[in-house]
Formats: sequence, C-alpha cells, structure tokens
Amino acid sequence: MTLPESGLRIDKWLWAARFYKTRQLAIKALNSRQISINKANLKPASIVRLGDIVRIKRGDHEMSVQVLGISDKRGPAKLAQQLYNETQDSVEKREKLRLQIEMQPRIETDHKKPDRRKIRDSRSFKRNG
Repeated sequence: MTLPESGLRIDKWLWAARFYKTRQLAIKALNSRQISINKANLKPASIVRLGDIVRIKRGDHEMSVQVLGISDKRGPAKLAQQLYNETQDSVEKREKLRLQIEMQPRIETDHKKPDRRKIRDSRSFKRNG
C-alpha cells in the first residue's frame, strides 16, 4: 500500500524498502545514529516523506538514497527498489571505495587444520602439571 500524500515512520520504510531484514534491526541502526534524513539524526518514529534524502551507514559503506515512494508493506525486492533511487554522488563514492578495497593486498590464510594447530600451539602458553 503506498501512501504518497503522507509520510511514514522511518523504521517501517527502511524495512519495507528492504534495507533491513526486520524493523528491530532498523530501530537499532537508528538508535546508533547510522541513519539520517536530510543530515538530521532520527528516532524510529521520525517521519520520512517523498523527496527526502536518507543516508545509511554500514561499516565503511555509506549510501544516500532519495525517497521516491512510501510503503508500509514489505513486498518483493523489485517493488522495494522502486521506493528509492541512489544518488549519483553515493554511486561514485561506493565505486571509489570498491576500487580501494580491491587495491589492498590480500593476506592468504588458507592453512590446513594441522598447520592451524601448530600455529595455535606455538602462540599459546602451556603449563606442565
């Protein structure tokens, strides 16, 4: 159900737009200040309206989306993607971060179980008796 003329609680919208699997996870992210609307920190009962810019932080990743639709029902992913549009600035930042991560050297940790035991045992202090 879309409610174009009115707003909706941000926690419900984040859940319906499939940014979070449950409303409780969305509330936890809101309380930890990982989400903002138009650069203002929010409470779970804050209202999101059409045209708002929602910023979502997850670890090193930050995403900015413009609200295109309001829905209080969680539907298929195809419909959920129609509720928002990622801003061009956000796409560019995400691509830049992806390239930086790809350029970092990778540490190979593909040890077999006996090798891992030897490493573990060499690091731990064993007492006799």
